[in-house]
Amino acid sequence: MTSLDGIRILDLSRVLAGPWCTQTLADLGADVIKIERPGSGDDTRSWGPPFLQGADGSDTHEAAYYLGANRNKRSVTCDIAQPAGQALVRALAAHCDVFVENFKVGDMARYGLDYAAIRAVNPRIVYCSVTGFGQTGPYRERAGYDYAVQGMGGLMSITGERDALGGGPQKVGVAVADLFTGLYAAVAITAALRHAERTGEGQAIDMALLDTQVAMLANLGANYLVSGQVPGRAGNAHQNIVPYQVFEVAPGADGGKDHVILAVGNDGQFAKFCEVAGRPDLAADARFARNQDRVRNRAVLVPILEAVLKQRPKAQWLAALESAKVPCGAINNLAEVFADPQVQERAMVQTWDHPLAPGLRLVASPLKLSATPVRAERPPPLLGEHTQEVLAGVLGWDSQTIAALRQQGVV
Repeated sequence: MTSLDGIRILDLSRVLAGPWCTQTLADLGADVIKIERPGSGDDTRSWGPPFLQGADGSDTHEAAYYLGANRNKRSVTCDIAQPAGQALVRALAAHCDVFVENFKVGDMARYGLDYAAIRAVNPRIVYCSVTGFGQTGPYRERAGYDYAVQGMGGLMSITGERDALGGGPQKVGVAVADLFTGLYAAVAITAALRHAERTGEGQAIDMALLDTQVAMLANLGANYLVSGQVPGRAGNAHQNIVPYQVFEVAPGADGGKDHVILAVGNDGQFAKFCEVAGRPDLAADARFARNQDRVRNRAVLVPILEAVLKQRPKAQWLAALESAKVPCGAINNLAEVFADPQVQERAMVQTWDHPLAPGLRLVASPLKLSATPVRAERPPPLLGEHTQEVLAGVLGWDSQTIAALRQQGVV
């Protein structure tokens, strides 16, 4: 038994925000039917290298990007530009609880697949639209891309090294606006499903990348609204906590530069750090005793700490600080991440029996539920792998009807 057993989702999204949402819901047990274009499918199938390698060691058509966002789904090909394809989607929607799409504003209406049209065949359906800027506002017709939204939504203005140190605006290494929008959408869908269960009433959900990016500003957004002061980039330092940043330490065994993260979250931890560092005087100094004082006197304190941290190598600092319960950490590359014993103990890599490559390893869901654990039943599907299965099983169509649609290029 999984949390979303019995929930069926018709997924007309592609790339990342929508598929990330539906993958999360699929992990929780929903039956996700992924609608893809015949012949090409989700754009990310071709976003490589790297591509999945087949048994002969050659590249397949399955890009790692696609594989990372589409587990536990069933793939059905359907050309929604054709009237017969639009009719097929409406027929499937009558048997679904959720409809997810991330087309540009107005596209679904042109195809007869907008909320009004889908609600006409299924009043209980939860219809989630994911766009760059939402269904309203002066930017609603613009295409939305994570990179641009990170810039427009303020994230790049607070990410990157300070200008004084030769820095500039920097995007985050993964598409966080897409990912957060997908997660917020999953939360909204589950809430709307609860409402539908109680009332029998579906509803439309309007998710926008820019809205999500603005919400993600979190404490820095609140800082600006409360103070009226525009925050700048602080590199690896924290805007509201000191010391909470990356520090260079003594060189490693190879003689190269090495670093640790020091994440002192309160005054008690600062006192413990000062003891470990052999500088208890700093914790007693009125300029540094409280976090608010350390923030105000950052320019004085940080150079002192930089000199102290360079006196010992990374391994010594991490061992001593962890023993003293002072938050700290290494900066791992991805090979080190997946070799980490904590990551391995938490089973953050799953192995899948993919039809092209048995033993496919992918990042696992982080959701750990004691009574209804996430499932790992279906590897990311091949293009159209489940077309026959879904049209026969969900709609009850016979093989002749499906074969005719194939001949017409509808599926």
